Amino acid sequence: MPKDNEKMQFLDDSPLAPNEPQGFAPDEMVRCETCLRANPPTRANCLYCAAALPAGKRIMDQRAITLKPLEDSAAGYNCIYLPSQTLHPATDNVAGAAQLLKLNTADLQRIIDANLTLPFTRTATREESELVSRKLEALGFKTIVVSDHDLGIAESAVVQVRSASVADEEMVLRQMGGDEGISIPWSEMALVVSGRLISKRIESAEQKSRRGEREILAASEFFTDEAVMDIYVANRSEALRISANNFDFSCLSQRSLIAAENFVTLRDLVRSKAFVAHQDDSYLSLRLTLDLVWPSAQRTGSGGWRRERPGKFSIEAVTESSNLNQFTRYSRLQWFRLQHPTLEDGVVDND
Repeated sequence: MPKDNEKMQFLDDSPLAPNEPQGFAPDEMVRCETCLRANPPTRANCLYCAAALPAGKRIMDQRAITLKPLEDSAAGYNCIYLPSQTLHPATDNVAGAAQLLKLNTADLQRIIDANLTLPFTRTATREESELVSRKLEALGFKTIVVSDHDLGIAESAVVQVRSASVADEEMVLRQMGGDEGISIPWSEMALVVSGRLISKRIESAEQKSRRGEREILAASEFFTDEAVMDIYVANRSEALRISANNFDFSCLSQRSLIAAENFVTLRDLVRSKAFVAHQDDSYLSLRLTLDLVWPSAQRTGSGGWRRERPGKFSIEAVTESSNLNQFTRYSRLQWFRLQHPTLEDGVVDND
């Protein structure tokens, strides 16, 4: 026999080591309260019936974080970053946090460098958001979980104002579609948040060619950019919103024919009268940063079929995008922050 075969080892009768990863012990499994079946502790929903699984802090810490984009209209939970003057996360921790949050390291650094109370992520459940908060705390980040309900997103927390009357001691705001005015003394205005509402609408008509490809027959794009201002009063929870394109500026003694110029005059007037109120003009500079966590809402729909000529039909599509909900979330976050002075300490004072 060849010499190589003389060195061949005898077969080992001992059991082979499994290649699969070691499973969980029976006492680590989580029982579903709906179908009573056992599930791995790393799952948030039942493997068999998709019901939410009960979880304690120990089990939650074992679960893998799978952050998914959340519908803009759905109620969510926000992990809010609280900047600190003394605590600065290390570079390695920033990279680890970016991997955890499914963000680019440079994008996460933009949120940190803003040095403001801004969102890190938005999840569908409080448990997942609290898990993210605990893991970020281990990396040196100070955060707090705030739900959309706490921010006032779920309720009708924005009142559209159509006109106003200005006096020395107060300002009377009249709602859109209402005759009764809201009298607000200048001394009771607590916060004024300014920004811009940007929306885009693209309408296109497509037709299938003989090769099966879609051919664009026509396309139209509409773009609007509107100045907006949210006014918050100390004894009221809603935001009183003034939009440049839907406001009667007859309350101004000197008016222009351009709504944007009248809006600037009205904003300066409010600032001079309500000098005790906090003024926030940071939204425009933070809009692209907020897109990382609170993206602008986008919707694509169909405009239906249209007959061009006998035997030829086209399909109309409509794509819309707007930052309305993003600005509302930012505005409500600033009001929430002003109402809770202990927020920087990681405590929400509900009293």
